[in-house]
Amino acid sequence: MVGRAPATWAETAVPAGDAVPAAERSAAELARTAERTAASLLAPPTRLGDVVPAPEQVEPDGTADYLLAADAVIRVSADPAAVAVAGQLAALLRPPTGYPLPVTDTAAPVPAGGIALVLTDETALGAEGYRLDIRPDGVRVAAGTAAGLLHGVQTLRQLLPPTVESATPTTERWVLPGGSILDRPRYPHRGVMLDVARHFFGVTDVLRVIDHLGRYKLNRLHLHLTDDQGWRIAIDSWPRLAAVGGAGAVGDAPGGYYTQADYQRIMAYAADRYVTVIPEVDLPGHTHAALTAYGELAPDGIAPRPYTGTEVGFSYVDPSNERSYDFVADVLGELAALTPGRWLHIGGDEAFKVPAEVYAGFVDRVQRIVAGLGRDVIGWHQIAPAAHVDGRILQWWGTTGADPVTAEAVRRGARLILSPGNHAYLDMKYTSDTPIGHDWAGLIDVRRAYEWDPASHLVGVPAEAVLGVEAPLWTESVTTLAEIEFMLFPRLPAIAERGWSPRKRHDWDTFRERLAGHGPRWARAGIAYHRCPGLPWPQTVPAPRGSTSG
Repeated sequence: MVGRAPATWAETAVPAGDAVPAAERSAAELARTAERTAASLLAPPTRLGDVVPAPEQVEPDGTADYLLAADAVIRVSADPAAVAVAGQLAALLRPPTGYPLPVTDTAAPVPAGGIALVLTDETALGAEGYRLDIRPDGVRVAAGTAAGLLHGVQTLRQLLPPTVESATPTTERWVLPGGSILDRPRYPHRGVMLDVARHFFGVTDVLRVIDHLGRYKLNRLHLHLTDDQGWRIAIDSWPRLAAVGGAGAVGDAPGGYYTQADYQRIMAYAADRYVTVIPEVDLPGHTHAALTAYGELAPDGIAPRPYTGTEVGFSYVDPSNERSYDFVADVLGELAALTPGRWLHIGGDEAFKVPAEVYAGFVDRVQRIVAGLGRDVIGWHQIAPAAHVDGRILQWWGTTGADPVTAEAVRRGARLILSPGNHAYLDMKYTSDTPIGHDWAGLIDVRRAYEWDPASHLVGVPAEAVLGVEAPLWTESVTTLAEIEFMLFPRLPAIAERGWSPRKRHDWDTFRERLAGHGPRWARAGIAYHRCPGLPWPQTVPAPRGSTSG
């Protein structure tokens, strides 16, 4: 599917202040806009426990609500990173409130009733935890790091009325429910994988996905940069990879690639939001696009024609050719120089044409190339049979609870990111009639995305070997930002809660209530989401008489 997401399956909200004249919209669009606006107006008051993902501890105080006033000030510790977080909070709140919300040092005299962001030396909060206290005379977010402060800011965002997502000032009482929250993540790795190889998505689309991660305290964006259909990152030492290999996409859709400046822009935007980008160059398979650019890497030395289909497992760089390892070293070396994070993902899946012993030898050499760059290697769990290197991480995407080969790799020292295909693959259909997506791993509704436990999911793997969770979104059938959002929402928050909240806070009945309450927020923010059945979405009013609904 190419083009705008159909309104029959995507709730494409129009933000407040939309500049398109009403006369130019169809009656159906006007009806949908009216319904979404009504939904946000009818949203029930936010409670302290409505946060997604669920905080570790919540202590409501019905007598301690705080009203954000027009003269409120944001006070912040005199630390550049903390000041930057305060700036992000101000940027979130100024458009919908219309308040100036100046940012000032905590030592400066300010009126009562402000929001304070405070860096503390409380080690119990860890690298990402925070404390939030809401009282009638002010709000305090305390954390040991700026990342923790930003997570606290995202919680504040959720506790304000849904109109906080409006792009222009709205009439609202900006009330925060009183009480205290103590919050820390369960796992250090909480991520999403976005496939930009099958279909290419530009920088602005990727930045919006990063914003979505931040909403729900996810901290890793895994970019699947290369595959049979396209090579999406410019490599100076091998220029034809992007210029030739990046020209196509699935189904003859437009191709594209990131210049190194584009890539650095993504890195900087993510870093400002405490999201670490993990680039993936899939090896030795899924390399058809690279072979079209440099036929010398192919087993027969001949460059194949571009591929725009969706089959897998037929391509590979030649493991017996030393030039292949020059290629790998150059590509990973340039990526390492451009990427501030500590991880490089080497793929490793579905190299069906490479004999097992040859494959293991290739992976071993590539792992050592990564280690030589001072980085830790991540690969799909198919790399498990290769020799272990310090810091090695396997990303497991199986659909059963038993994988003795992966369990053995863990015993040799590997750690795991869990991405079970039948729970976390966000390219799977919600139901059999979902118009995009796949079903090879089963149908994944919100409940299925929610009801699994990373700590006990894989037989023979101790809980301490699990670094966290990641939700992949492959894009063979996903072609637009609206379609990305349709597949992410409302399942993304379910994966986020698996990764952030303690096991004792996992409860489907309470989660479905909290999640449905976010629908009006997504509508106000213009997020195209799937209003799937089975969730208690806030009541809406009928569309105006004489109009039609899409």
